[in-house]
Amino acid sequence: MKWLTKILADQELHTHIGIIKHNDAIGKIYGSRIITNKNKYVYLFRPTTHDFIMKIQHGTQIVYPKDLGYISSRTGLQSGQKIVEIGTGSGALTIFLAGVVKPNGHVYTFDVNQQFIDIAKKNVSKTSLDKYITFKKINIKNRKSLPIKNADLITIDLGDPWSVIKQARLMLKDSGSIISICPTINQLEKLSTSLIENEFTDIECVENIVRTIDAHEGKTRHSFYGIGHTTYLVYARKAHF
Repeated sequence: MKWLTKILADQELHTHIGIIKHNDAIGKIYGSRIITNKNKYVYLFRPTTHDFIMKIQHGTQIVYPKDLGYISSRTGLQSGQKIVEIGTGSGALTIFLAGVVKPNGHVYTFDVNQQFIDIAKKNVSKTSLDKYITFKKINIKNRKSLPIKNADLITIDLGDPWSVIKQARLMLKDSGSIISICPTINQLEKLSTSLIENEFTDIECVENIVRTIDAHEGKTRHSFYGIGHTTYLVYARKAHF
């Protein structure tokens, strides 16, 4: 069990294994063991991107870490890039993207739902990545003048991703990449057709499955816990037919 919390003087974290006093953590090095009032122990670790994503408030379905690695390697994500995110959601992907492109890159994330934007801002505020992210309430589908040009990567997390492919193309630099989050097979079909019609190539549709292993001496086996289907990913690059 993991807990993500900000350590503050004289505060307490109440858990099923007892009370964790924040004062017991102040001044300790990362990796230290802290004892609860029930004589149980926890370890103090610096949060990773994985920790932030799995513990943030989920107003919508998030992009899981198992898919983030594919996104990073397939798109060549790196520091200094300009990223556009269409569909902010809970901000899980936003956090990951900003963590990679900082300190010289930037993420511009757009959503039509102010509630989602507020949740994402709250989640991002826990990560100290605020200055690398710009949030805007914008409906990209209806805009003739687009807010960004020469983006390295555009991610799309909408129920109808094909509806913004024309706009995405205009915002992308030549050979720039698109990644779309698609929960259903029907979305893959319609999106792939739209990508070809709008002169995108190198199209790849994937599903990533993670199976965990319980490793113990003499009794290692497949875990009963695993992350199965969460989404399909569609990758493509801007070309000139």
